[in-house]
Amino acid sequence: MSATNLLKNELTIDLLGLADTEALAGLALRAYQDHYLHLWLDGGEWYMNRCFNTGQLAAELADPNSRFYFIRDAGQPVGFLKINLDKTLPTAPDLSALELERIYFLASATGKGLGRFAVDFVVRLAQELNKACVWLKAMDSSEAALHFYRQNGFTVVGAERLTFAVMKPELRGMLVLSRPILSNN
Repeated sequence: MSATNLLKNELTIDLLGLADTEALAGLALRAYQDHYLHLWLDGGEWYMNRCFNTGQLAAELADPNSRFYFIRDAGQPVGFLKINLDKTLPTAPDLSALELERIYFLASATGKGLGRFAVDFVVRLAQELNKACVWLKAMDSSEAALHFYRQNGFTVVGAERLTFAVMKPELRGMLVLSRPILSNN
């Protein structure tokens, strides 16, 4: 969106910059620990060290194709988004697409409508950028997440398997989901 802040009662979504690297790393680790440690043979240590260290996050924050946002409730960061502005949908390479790479919340923030609020924000951003679709990947074992995405207009368009050696083999399945974007006209 052109504005970096979107208000709905006490909820805000704020664009992050390099100065937010430490805060992002802390929130990312807490949110990941709240939801994903069961996927890993090592309790998620390898993945968290790889993806949520400040060097990695600073590099991603500096990437002009990526945007990170904090989702705040009453001023407190309770979740974050990572959006890739121009990322090809694997099953439809000719479409102009926006990828929602990460949408993570603290456990204490789930079930309060923040996910819907965040997805609505991403869809409006995609409309503003004249994208044909928003797409994402979700674990095929995450029934609650898949139900949420389906309720919010996403459909399964593909599947893949992760190859991380320290991930439990039975939990490596990923689904690719896409939601078409209707123009503002």
